[in-house]
Amino acid sequence: MQRRAVILLSGGLDSSTVLAIARERGFECHALSFAYGQRHEAELRAAARVAHSMDASHRVARVDLPWSVSALTGAVDVPKGRPVKEMSVGIPVTYVPARNTIFLSYALSLAESIGAIDIFAGMNAVDYSGYPDCRPEFLAAFEATARLGTKAGVEGACITIHAPLVRMMKADIVREGARLGVDYSLTLSCYDPQGETPCEACDSCQLRALGFRDAGLIDPAVRAA
Repeated sequence: MQRRAVILLSGGLDSSTVLAIARERGFECHALSFAYGQRHEAELRAAARVAHSMDASHRVARVDLPWSVSALTGAVDVPKGRPVKEMSVGIPVTYVPARNTIFLSYALSLAESIGAIDIFAGMNAVDYSGYPDCRPEFLAAFEATARLGTKAGVEGACITIHAPLVRMMKADIVREGARLGVDYSLTLSCYDPQGETPCEACDSCQLRALGFRDAGLIDPAVRAA
């Protein structure tokens, strides 16, 4: 029987690459996205496109975070045009409090419900944007919690959080996705798009552009825009 896995899928470059990695490893993929009060739902449409392109099932969980003061969910402006070096200093206003903890908890609940012990996530700590919940230490701690706090874990299941991109440079992620045939024209990484068009100036857009440039490839999503 094919092993099942839950994949956190935002519709962006990293998570779409992770879905392709899980698929290549032979997992039956169950993609999970979130409507958490973000500025736009274009990323959810992107996630649906990506999941469909890779024959993955796709669920959207709605999470209410009315207290969030992040630039991704509130009235705070999304920073634009920041130098890349500045992005690694401090925690940016685009940080959503405990977001990855919440998302992984939902993924864990789904995994237990469908008989999966593998969760894939696209966290990256090399092209670091200042998010504390993208670090290997956090993922290891959550994995330990998952094994301690679930029926499956107590009964001996080796619940595993896979973060295959966590130590990769963005250019290497792009190359890996290209090798796996990810259609990046379907993806959206922007924090503040206009419709389906990326702003090309927020931190996420800039890191994505740098990754494609360093990989020597053209970003089809930007070209199409």
